[in-house]
Amino acid sequence: MTTMTHTPLVLPELFDVSLVDPLLRPLLDVTAPWQILDALDDFLQNVAVPKSRLAGDVHPTAVIEGDVYLAEGARVAPHAFIQGPAWIGEGASVGHGAYVRAGVVLAAGAKVGHASEVKHALLLEQATAAHFNYVGDGVLGHGVNLGAGVKLANLGALGNTIKVAGEDTGRSKFSAAVGDGVFIGCNAVLQPGSIVGARSVVYGTAFVRGVVAADTVVKTRQVLEHVPRHD
Repeated sequence: MTTMTHTPLVLPELFDVSLVDPLLRPLLDVTAPWQILDALDDFLQNVAVPKSRLAGDVHPTAVIEGDVYLAEGARVAPHAFIQGPAWIGEGASVGHGAYVRAGVVLAAGAKVGHASEVKHALLLEQATAAHFNYVGDGVLGHGVNLGAGVKLANLGALGNTIKVAGEDTGRSKFSAAVGDGVFIGCNAVLQPGSIVGARSVVYGTAFVRGVVAADTVVKTRQVLEHVPRHD
């Protein structure tokens, strides 16, 4: 497991607001990353108008319940389930068998792919949770890519409020805030209360807890690119 104990990163070090749709920018007008989740609730309750609109392409086998905004150019694949309130922007997609639970905002081009589950979360532009992912009570920055099987755990084992580098979030559920351009390899797990700085790379199968600074590479073991043969 990789444990980082730096001071929690401030939002400008995680997300480039200039890349965010102006309608969604108020979601990032907070002090701490976990406060985005409160802003998300306010947005879905008071700002996301019209609350119910399905202008995108919805497959007949998909199920949509509650207040869901689906912009033009957005797509919902066969057997997906979307539970409102949810806001899904232009060009965003919800893949086959995906589960979008209440409290989700998908910015333009964001992707929740096959058999992935997203709950009470913000995925900024072009963020991708493509295969067998879980993102609960967290934030993915612009262009983040989660490899197959990546999980963002949101609930501590003892049921206490989540702490980030010793700072109490006051929340019983908070998984992670993942900065712009981060790549996380297959089957990695981010423990509750993790912050991953922009442009970092987390290798597959890594377990991350705490705060990872920007432009960091997190490995679990040395990877050999070439092993010479001895016949």
